[in-house]
Amino acid sequence: MATLPVQYKKKTAAHSKKANKAGKAAKPKLVVPPREIGAGEFKAKCLAIIDEVSESGQEVIITKRGKAMAKLIPFQETSVDSLFGRLKGIVEIVGDPDDLINPIIPLEDWESLR
Repeated sequence: MATLPVQYKKKTAAHSKKANKAGKAAKPKLVVPPREIGAGEFKAKCLAIIDEVSESGQEVIITKRGKAMAKLIPFQETSVDSLFGRLKGIVEIVGDPDDLINPIIPLEDWESLR
C-alpha cells in the first residue's frame, strides 16, 4: 500500500483541550473526598442526594453492609469533535493526495495476478 509522508506540526494553545474558547487555561477543580452512605439511607433520600451531587460535585459511594457497591458521580457534558477535519492544522499530507486512493497494482496486471 502506498503511503505518503506526513509532517506533524507543533500543537498550539488552540489545539489544547484544556484551553477554553477565550484562550485562558481551565480552572482546576477542587478534589473533595467522596462521601459514603448506606444503601438503605440512599434509597430513602435518593432524589435529594442526586440533587446534592449535581450541585456540589461531591461523589457519593453507596455501601451495603460496609462494602462499597456503587458510586454516584456528577454528570459532565462532553463535546464530541467531528472525525473529519480533526487533524487539520496538526498534520499536513506531503505529496500527491491521489496516491491514497489509486490502486497499488495497475489494472492491466490485476487479471494476471488473480
